[in-house]
Amino acid sequence: MKILILGIGNILFGDEGIGVHLANYIDEKYDFVGPHQVDVIDGGTLAQRLIPIITEYDKVFIFDCVDVDEAKIGDVYFFDFREVPECVSWQGSAHEVEMLQTLQMIEMMGDLPETKIIGVVPYVIGEDTTFSITPEVQNAAKLMEKILLTELNKLGVEAKVKNPDVKLTEIAKDSYKRGVPEESLKGYEI
Repeated sequence: MKILILGIGNILFGDEGIGVHLANYIDEKYDFVGPHQVDVIDGGTLAQRLIPIITEYDKVFIFDCVDVDEAKIGDVYFFDFREVPECVSWQGSAHEVEMLQTLQMIEMMGDLPETKIIGVVPYVIGEDTTFSITPEVQNAAKLMEKILLTELNKLGVEAKVKNPDVKLTEIAKDSYKRGVPEESLKGYEI
């Protein structure tokens, strides 16, 4: 089985980049051992350009922001994409809507792998840019990490710590240097 851990988000808008930062953090902190291939990708705001990558996998875990009725900043939600809870409205930032549309297109084509969303409610900053993450979302990231590791463990994948000193806040400062390698996207212009 091929498993993808995909971080989605806009790193220019603080908490809205948590999916990207968390994917980069997981990639830096762990090696995955077990019977399945596990890849970690920073998908940023690429949305539809990720279609050929997502469809190569059997199971996908997506770290992203979610907009949830009557929720607080830092609340974490874990759900199957095909069974989105009614309280999740997906009416947040543009990258959330684009990712939702991307997953819906893949599903319409019949190519959507089993997809689980590990989402957090961000502080939405509007127009000003910042690379900082609120304390609520930093704390929520610990639960998001635990959910991922628990789900991988259920699949027989063990996460071995390779870098115990890595810090999410330090990774967030460098996320702009990372992302999907350009060679992975060659031939898939949209």
